[in-house]
Amino acid sequence: MATKLENNMTKIDPYLEPYKSDLDLRINLYSNKRRELLGNGRSLSKFAEGHKYFGFHQTRTGWVYREWAPAAEEMYLTGDFNNWDIYANPMERLENGVFEVFIKGKNTLKSGQKVQAIVKHNGQILRRIPLYATRVVQDENTYLWCAEIEENRPFNWTDKNFKRQETPFIYECHIGMAQEEGSVGSYKQFTQNVLPRIKELGYNTIQIMAIMEHPYYGSFGYQVSNFFAASSRYGDSYNLKELINTAHSMGIAVLLDVVHSHAVSNTNEGLNEFDGTVYQFFHIGSKGDHSAWGTKLFNYGKNEVLHFLLSNLKYWMETFHFDGFRFDGVTSMLYHDHGLGSAFTDYSMYFSMNTDTEAVTYLQLANELIHEINPNALTIAEDMSGMPGMCVPLKDGGIGFDYRLSMGLPDLWIKLIKEYTDENWDMAKLWYELISRREAEKAIGYCESHDQALVGDKTIMFRLCDAEMYTAMNKESQSAVIDRGIALHKMIRLITASCAGEGYLNFMGNEFGHPEWIDFPREGNGWSYHYCRRQWSLADKDYLRYKGLNEFDKAMVSLLKDNDLLSENPVNRWLHQDDKIIIYTKGDFVFAFNFHPEKSFEGYFVPVEFEGEYKVVLSSDEERFGGFSRIDLDTVYETFKTPIDWYGFKCYLPSRTAIVLKKI
Repeated sequence: MATKLENNMTKIDPYLEPYKSDLDLRINLYSNKRRELLGNGRSLSKFAEGHKYFGFHQTRTGWVYREWAPAAEEMYLTGDFNNWDIYANPMERLENGVFEVFIKGKNTLKSGQKVQAIVKHNGQILRRIPLYATRVVQDENTYLWCAEIEENRPFNWTDKNFKRQETPFIYECHIGMAQEEGSVGSYKQFTQNVLPRIKELGYNTIQIMAIMEHPYYGSFGYQVSNFFAASSRYGDSYNLKELINTAHSMGIAVLLDVVHSHAVSNTNEGLNEFDGTVYQFFHIGSKGDHSAWGTKLFNYGKNEVLHFLLSNLKYWMETFHFDGFRFDGVTSMLYHDHGLGSAFTDYSMYFSMNTDTEAVTYLQLANELIHEINPNALTIAEDMSGMPGMCVPLKDGGIGFDYRLSMGLPDLWIKLIKEYTDENWDMAKLWYELISRREAEKAIGYCESHDQALVGDKTIMFRLCDAEMYTAMNKESQSAVIDRGIALHKMIRLITASCAGEGYLNFMGNEFGHPEWIDFPREGNGWSYHYCRRQWSLADKDYLRYKGLNEFDKAMVSLLKDNDLLSENPVNRWLHQDDKIIIYTKGDFVFAFNFHPEKSFEGYFVPVEFEGEYKVVLSSDEERFGGFSRIDLDTVYETFKTPIDWYGFKCYLPSRTAIVLKKI
């Protein structure tokens, strides 16, 4: 990056002026580290190629295997190919803690053969999985994990001209639980069965969880052991490439839910103590342990760690054509106390001794690399703290993400549903939370993600309807609880999607109000997969009310996406606490919400920005969406001017209904 970085943060947000020195430090640390890693003229992309040197590589006459293990006294390679004789193939120690071995014969190592690295440290023999292994499997007899030589089948990519759409409508998904049967789903099943559903719903981006290999299935993929291995539970790398290539052919971008915030503490499976020391990759002592997650924390100040993590990002982009990343646990990375128990109510909390400046530098380097490889790539930060500059470009002194998740919204919806009666919902507080974002920093709005779908928590639909979902979701059933749940589910999603960000996210199945939580197989449930699946068929049955919710989600996404409405800032036109009314405009569109549980309003004045004629283009009360068809979709509303110079029209606003009108 030849461009000189400037601290424009105080221009974007004048309240940051007292912390200008901290922001200057952010720029200086980044520039110094970049110079240290690259010197002058070298690109970050060229630096991030550890996977092309380390690991297994076939040559004209055999195989070469290299590893970085600075504290190892000796290293060996063992496996099926030498009958697990741990001393048969010693590795030569090179400079800087690198070990290398050459295995003669192209066919000595074959697809499907299992291998392990043997590390001798302080006289102990340690069995380890190669750090850059691209396939890692669990032995069915011993339950031990080891690397497997992967067949390097050439893949015929057909996505050369693919370019993601500007505004992301994200479908968050998990390959293993994306099937209806009680089993682990595969890449192939997802490609054949789920991608067409996502395309039909109108989402243009998928965000895939649990791809990087992890020994504990129930961790949702957030305790990674092998950073370069696509999880073998779902198939092989070829199948994952097919999935991504197919998604691209449908116009769907693919994001990897990347976990660089921590790693599994296991030593037999992961990075921890690979060379016999904790400090190879992680901080030592309590600084290297996450108190809440029981995982290990990277030392981002160590150049070899930066090399490993940055190479990891490039590997997933180049090898699998991922279009970007959702970075997990960014808040945990940014602060030495990992943000635990912090409300971040004061700007000083972002710029104190608690800030991990080395992690900030890593995230800046990561964003530079990703956008250097693919200028159209997308990066999203999972940060609940609201760190200033998270989504400001590097050239302006920011951290460089494209979006951050609006993580406060799901908490607000849970609080409203759980703690307040409908009559006591605070419209002003709701509106404030919906539109409050940092100036010039884009956000992904969402009302629920996988976090709210896990056992121990509840989805919005389950909180609204609870047990009646099991008995009254048939269209023939009469249930005030279900009627309320259906109505609010649609309203919550529409107001969130249209107001809470410049992008939108939904977790798979939640669009149609999936009735059950997610509970991974574990001892407590008899290792059952019953709740670790998605019941897609519920949304396909004409006699169930899930179908109406599914159809509404499709119509909502189509309206917002086709009219580019997320690029428009919502303008508040009317908010009334007692009436439970929120009305706002986005260009030629006006959104009117009546959250009142009982009151319907005849001739309610709807203020708009432009005079003219308006017509309803979406009503949550349509019969096809599970509503009562109280809105006439053919009526044309003509504006008039009030004595106080407002333009608007009078309209029927039924209780628990949202309508969207467009100027015609």
